[in-house]
Parts: sequence; C-alpha cells; structure tokens
Amino acid sequence: MKNPTSLIEAVRYYSSEVVCVEFLSSLKWDGGVKHCPKCDSTEVYGLRTRPVFKCRACKKQFSIKVGTIMQDSSLPITKWVPAIWMVVNCKNGISSCEMARALDVTQKSAWHMNHRIRQAIANGSMAKLSGTVEADETFIGGKDKNRHAGKKRHMNPSGPSDKTVVFGMVERKGRVTAKVVNSAQARSLKPEIAKHVEKDSVLYTDDSASYDGLERDFYRATVNHSNKEYVRGDVHTNTVENYWSLVKRMLKGTYIHVEPFHLDRYLDEQGFRYNQRKGNDSDRFVQVASQIFGTTLTYAALTGADQQ
Repeated sequence: MKNPTSLIEAVRYYSSEVVCVEFLSSLKWDGGVKHCPKCDSTEVYGLRTRPVFKCRACKKQFSIKVGTIMQDSSLPITKWVPAIWMVVNCKNGISSCEMARALDVTQKSAWHMNHRIRQAIANGSMAKLSGTVEADETFIGGKDKNRHAGKKRHMNPSGPSDKTVVFGMVERKGRVTAKVVNSAQARSLKPEIAKHVEKDSVLYTDDSASYDGLERDFYRATVNHSNKEYVRGDVHTNTVENYWSLVKRMLKGTYIHVEPFHLDRYLDEQGFRYNQRKGNDSDRFVQVASQIFGTTLTYAALTGADQQ
C-alpha cells in the first residue's frame, strides 16, 4: 500500500473503492486472518464483482464498514477516507459546510461524518500524564462585550453561570487531555487530576483554592494570577494557556457555535492534533483510520434522540 503525503495525493489514491477496502482491511486485520462479524468464522473471502466479503460458513456478505464509524452509512468509502484526512490534518478543524462542499454531500451528512470521525479519534488509548504537568480551567461561551448592557454576565465562584467549564492538563513537551466538567470547583477538578496525572509528578497551577490539598500527592507549585504573577522561574501555566488559545481559535474561527452536549468531541479533535503535532499528515491519518473499528455513533445517539 502507498502512503500519500498530501490531501491531493490522498484524494487521487483513494478514489478507487477497491484501494480503500484494501487499505482499511490491512488496518483491521493487520494482514492476518479475516473474521466474519456475524459468526466469527475465518472462512472469509472477497468477491470479484464488488468490494465486499462473504463468509463460507454463514453465507453472509458484509462490507468493511461493518463495526466501524461508517456502519449504516450510504456514502461511499471514497468520501469517508478524504473526510478522515481533512478532520485530522486541518489545523483549526473543518466545518460541516466546508466538508459538504468539498465532498459533494449534504451539510447534515457532513456534520454526522465529522462527529463520527471525532468518535474514532476519542477511541485511542491515553496513558497518564507525568513529569511536569500544568493544569488550568477555562470557560467556553460567547463574549460578554457583545451582549446588551442588561444581559451582561455576573461572575460567581464557579465562573460565568451561562458558560461551559473546561478543564485541561498538559505535560511539558508532551501530551494534553481536556474535558468538560461540571464546575471550576475542587469537587470537579481534583478527581480529574487524580485520574489523568501520575502521583508524585510536578504539578503547576494558578492560585485558585480549587487546587488546595493536592500537595499530598504531587509536587505542586503555583503562580499568583490574582497579583498579576504569571511566571516565576520554571513555574507557570503558559503551556496550557497556549493550548486554550488553540481550542478557542478553532471554536470561534471554524465551528462558530458548539453545543455543550458536543463540546467534548471537539476537545478530543484538537487534543489529538496537539498530541500528534510532531508527526506528519500521513501518520495522523493512518492512526485515526486504524481507530475507526469497534466504535459506532448513530444519528439518534449524536443528537440525544435515543435518550428522550
């Protein structure tokens, strides 16, 4: 198999459905024995007339889409593969409207595709952060200056009541993890730190009382943002602050408006690009393509209709 290095090469190379099936098959079965998703038999072979497989044991035919984010999608694989490339390699993301124009699909289909690809991105494993880690929270929402004077926000200890609280941790010269939390208080932040950061790591935070008591498990140091102290020697939270600027640039510049219900997936998307920043476009594409198996996302689950 060839490894395209640019979008135009990927579009040309994966314009054949047979090539797409061969590529995804090599990732799913890693060049090994194929298995039937219906009966788990290994008596599987490919048809010559169509790029699908058939099981000799149960006589069922199945496509490479089964058991992946593409399951039940009527769109051809030749549109899914370039879509994966664009999502993982566009620095500030790609909107559903732009993807719809590029792939000649409806905006609704492109929006669903984008979220399914984000589901695959989140399907990757994440080891705990270690070494020197910075932790900080931020608030996602519209700008207060754009509101009518009578609708200005009033701050409370948990932050603006109509903004979504997002908490992130960044390993110096390493990886990042971020997610939506219920509040900026200790009961929401401390469990996340315990879950994602190795004990006895060096932990840098601001002077918020929400982080008090973490000294028992981490070598913690703080900067006093209340007194306009942002750097003291090696102690600062500028790395995670810079990451927040990437997230907000993506949200404000590309996606414009994101419902809190979906925000975690957008954080996973930008987090993946940050964590794989040292790789090239082809590396990022292959990694996410290898994670599309074993996960699905129906439209009902995406919109919350299955919970009503």
